Amino acid sequence: MRGKWSVGVAGALQALLVALLTGCGQPPGSTGGQERGGAPVSARPSGHGAVFLGVGECSSFGTTSFTEVACSGGRAAARVIARRDGRPGDGPPCPLDTDFVLHVGAQPAAPGQEGGAIPQGYACMRNLQPPHPGAPGGGGGPRTVVGDCLYGSGRGQVRETACDGTGGQKPEYRVTRAVRSRDQCPASTALYVRLGGDEPVGCARKL
Repeated sequence: MRGKWSVGVAGALQALLVALLTGCGQPPGSTGGQERGGAPVSARPSGHGAVFLGVGECSSFGTTSFTEVACSGGRAAARVIARRDGRPGDGPPCPLDTDFVLHVGAQPAAPGQEGGAIPQGYACMRNLQPPHPGAPGGGGGPRTVVGDCLYGSGRGQVRETACDGTGGQKPEYRVTRAVRSRDQCPASTALYVRLGGDEPVGCARKL
């Protein structure tokens, strides 16, 4: 799913876009990590690169943790496309093509080791091979983008699903445009999605 923001429905319905990193929105076998409000994922250093999970470096997929590995190795599954310090909720958002987010807990340097401490942060990851849930309509990733599809999950909430129906839920809305304010959305808009950035309003039509 995407670590998303709140959404509003045109008219009386008010909805909240719930953050997910499950199904095709999270790497196979992982516990996931949301850009906002999710449980952190354990990440372990392995000696590759001067910065743990620095931009351009790769990670493996695991059941409870992710390990930094050489991108040329057979265990490499995803590449870091952006790396931030601090918590995702406080820092810059990940790029639009991010497939999932890894939370990195702060770790002190080993005894007798000069440097090597790892600050708290997060890594924006993109799978080395398809599928790419962060792509428009892919049904996952930490951000909502133009082209994504949503479905009503009950109790006034909507969640993201793959536009081709492979996510297990029939898509009901599709984000067609990103604009600065709601009054710039077309008349066919049935759902307003908060996207953030310079054009923070997503206009979604009923499918």
